[in-house]
Amino acid sequence: MSGPMALEPGGAEQDTLALRLVDERAGTRRATDQHTLALVRPGHDPRRDAVDRLAAELADRVAPAVHPYEVAALLESEGLTGEVIEERYGHRDLFSLATALYERVPRGFPDPPRPADPWRPDHVRCALRGALFALPGLAYALAGRLLPADGTVRALVVAGLLSWAWNQALGHRAYLRLATGRREAGRTLVKGAPAGAVAATAAGVSLAGSGAAALAVTVQSGYLAAAGVLLVLGRERLLLAALAPVAAGAVALPWWEPGDVLRAGLPVVSLLGAVAAAGWALRGVLATAPVPDAARPHPLRSVPYGLFGLAAGTLVFLAGRQQPWAAVVLTLSMGPAEWLLYRYRGLSVAALRSTATPAGFRARSAAVLAGCLLAYLGPLLPAALLVDADPVTLLPLAAVLWTSLLLQAFGVAWVPAALCLAAAAGAGAVALAGSPPGPATALALCCGGAALCLTVCVLRLLGRPAAHA
Repeated sequence: MSGPMALEPGGAEQDTLALRLVDERAGTRRATDQHTLALVRPGHDPRRDAVDRLAAELADRVAPAVHPYEVAALLESEGLTGEVIEERYGHRDLFSLATALYERVPRGFPDPPRPADPWRPDHVRCALRGALFALPGLAYALAGRLLPADGTVRALVVAGLLSWAWNQALGHRAYLRLATGRREAGRTLVKGAPAGAVAATAAGVSLAGSGAAALAVTVQSGYLAAAGVLLVLGRERLLLAALAPVAAGAVALPWWEPGDVLRAGLPVVSLLGAVAAAGWALRGVLATAPVPDAARPHPLRSVPYGLFGLAAGTLVFLAGRQQPWAAVVLTLSMGPAEWLLYRYRGLSVAALRSTATPAGFRARSAAVLAGCLLAYLGPLLPAALLVDADPVTLLPLAAVLWTSLLLQAFGVAWVPAALCLAAAAGAGAVALAGSPPGPATALALCCGGAALCLTVCVLRLLGRPAAHA
């Protein structure tokens, strides 16, 4: 009991005790009737329970409020009138009830909804691009036996390396122009793709010892130029359609001999299809409106990308020279490699949002890098063993390619170009000289050293929050 019990003698006419319940907010009080004895104790107001229930119902919306006026606006939106507030909840007005709710509900501020991942990869497109990197190799399975052994491989390799280098630089410049406008990117590709095809063809034909080898070089250079255009413009499905004749002919080889005409003709048909598709895509791009006063990036900005293409092509050729299936495995892995580039960027952005200190972000960034590298290199180990390729050579080379592409995706171009060129030069020198420790061991050592340096660069350059902001 919160009040005293008072017993007062009454007259003869009153010989009973009356119990009176008094509201606790009014305190204890005496009965106004002098002829009654009052037992005063705290009362129970059902309107307080109503306020408590209302606070529980609106807790999730009242908790983020920073002032009772916000709660008042919420109550007003709920349609509470002054009469209801006074009769049901026992408050004189809307603001009194809002203040009571504001005091009852502790402050709580829910986390904002997580935004969508801006770097979510397109799974189908990445898988398709991986297949498109490998399918052209079927042309060599079709027409390879028609080509003379003398000088053909040398001519194809030289022309292929020049095409890789040129198309890497041209693709980078086209992407820069694409950020300005599609017409500007189209004009870059219209001028650059034919020039690259002519240069690669001329270099290869000069080393070819026969007309068949020269034709093969021409077909290869023309296809690589057209494929580069379609990939930059995002027309992978058109390129897949152009490769359908070669793919169909190569798949049928175990059960059907197509003959020399089809062996030579199907790659030419795919070349014509790729060139036609590239021309059609460029026509649509050039039909768009130009961007007035569009800035033209300096050509030297694309040079390191071209040098990386040359170095990467050389490293893959050196690996394939010793173990041809290693080059096939690396080519097929380019689709998952591109997918993991997107995942690295998405996971890095998520880490940036969930860490509060640079040291914490650096640790999370290192974990993201380790996870992506393991996801890329892990499947390559059983693949190398399956095709009887040396994983000691294949895995460091794959790590070099992926970390180089990762740095390039963030605009760091000269570092991977220089390291890959150094690795290619070292491994190539040993292969040409035939000196110890041998081509395979030299390639593994050079790629391992380059991969280690590139990983350190990634941790240092991309382990900073500013790189992902």
